[in-house]
Amino acid sequence: MTESQLISRAKKRERAAQSKLYALYKTYWYMLCLRYNRNEHDALDVLQDAMIQIFTKIDQFDASRGNFKSWSGRIIINQNLMFLRKRKLSYSLDDEETSLDVETYHDSAIDMLSAQELMKLVQKLPDGYRAVFNLYVLEGYSHKEIATLLHINEGTSKSQLFKAKKMLREELEVLYTT
Repeated sequence: MTESQLISRAKKRERAAQSKLYALYKTYWYMLCLRYNRNEHDALDVLQDAMIQIFTKIDQFDASRGNFKSWSGRIIINQNLMFLRKRKLSYSLDDEETSLDVETYHDSAIDMLSAQELMKLVQKLPDGYRAVFNLYVLEGYSHKEIATLLHINEGTSKSQLFKAKKMLREELEVLYTT
């Protein structure tokens, strides 16, 4: 059965089709959840809530406007952001950091990491840093879009990204010098 057939049947609330769609995307969806959460328990909680949203809103999916993987991924990301907001996601920003210019650094060490190693490093970041890092670096959102999604100002997004990259660099130095 093709993906479009599965989606059509899932729109008719057929459990078997929903189950097959879940089996097809569960690893991708779970990895998205792990990117935003510190532990597997939270990631699984968010994934469960996101699955409910995906299959409740599947009627809104329009293949002419994009693919299912992207559409469902956005729901997963939004569900993770809502979870972080509920946990009172905090951002640290003081006057000195407000005027901070975010420099572009060569991140070749990050490029050399396996996906699993990078995931472990990113999970160590504080919630605010991790959310901005994921949205900017891994999802491709602009700082303006991140500010809107997270209800913060653009400067805070830039500062959080700068700090996240700095923390990751420090972790990489420890990894590669020991």
